[in-house]
Amino acid sequence: MDLLTQGLLGASMAQSGARHKEARVAAGIGFFAGIIADADILIQSENDPLLNIEFHRHFTHSIFFVPFGALIAAALLWPFLRRRLSFARIYLFAFLGYCLSGVLDAFTSYGTHLLWPLSDSRLAFNIISVIDPVFTLILLVAVVYALRKYSSAAARVGLLLAGVYLSFGWMQLQRAEGITQTLAVENGHTIERLLVKPTLGNLILWRSIYQSEGRLYVNAIRIGPFSNARVYPGDSIALFDLSRDIPDLPVSSILAGDIARFAHFSDGLIALWPERPEILIDVRYSNLPTTLSPLWGIEINTLQPDQHAHYSLFRDASRETRGKFIRLLMGGELD
Repeated sequence: MDLLTQGLLGASMAQSGARHKEARVAAGIGFFAGIIADADILIQSENDPLLNIEFHRHFTHSIFFVPFGALIAAALLWPFLRRRLSFARIYLFAFLGYCLSGVLDAFTSYGTHLLWPLSDSRLAFNIISVIDPVFTLILLVAVVYALRKYSSAAARVGLLLAGVYLSFGWMQLQRAEGITQTLAVENGHTIERLLVKPTLGNLILWRSIYQSEGRLYVNAIRIGPFSNARVYPGDSIALFDLSRDIPDLPVSSILAGDIARFAHFSDGLIALWPERPEILIDVRYSNLPTTLSPLWGIEINTLQPDQHAHYSLFRDASRETRGKFIRLLMGGELD
């Protein structure tokens, strides 16, 4: 998730294990440890544009890296806090702050390499968006109250409420998956693969993607907590096939390798963008849940197979797109 939420979760975890007089310093240590896992975003290469997305939320987010990540955080903080706490206490709070960083990211739709090095798969449980203001607010209120009252109990209550909110996300996910399966049957499709994920900042509007006979079908599903669900039919697109779409590309070329890396990052849900056929897109993400307008993709230049693919962002924050998203979220009609 975003850095603020990661830090607040780390602060809450550290506060929950602190003594009365340690509550404030524990929150600071936990907050720092909670965000340090995202230092992997600094892994970049000018010559290899895909290196950043390949290693973001990678080994630093693994549950097996937690003791080492906490040690790094504690070592960095030790010179500043050695007169207030022993190294053992600093490490304890850093461990508590760091231990759920990867787990929280695994709950999102973006996912993380939670079990590396045992598995190189990116786990994404899809029960919460990468940014969710309600979840963040729950943690923020708990951390602030615990700071003011020096109360570990307040931090624990905040963690409990955050867990309840994640449970609600899981229930919404089950409802969205069931609706998608019914929709596929109504359309005469056999689902070979299914992905349902929340859209940005909420647990009401979901993006549904399923694969059937070589095509990906995209729909938006609005599931209000106290109202009937509504389906907004979306687009469909042919799943990318290297041998069919770029038959002359040497399989040993750098470009072919980059396509394979991008496919692994995108969990195989990739396609050539109809508006720009030279762009290979990640179908999981779009500016609107009913469309194929991508958030990112790579440029396929078959004339230069021995050069790395160019990675591009296509985020659309225009007023028109924001307006359509809000109408979908509120259950309104689209033009």
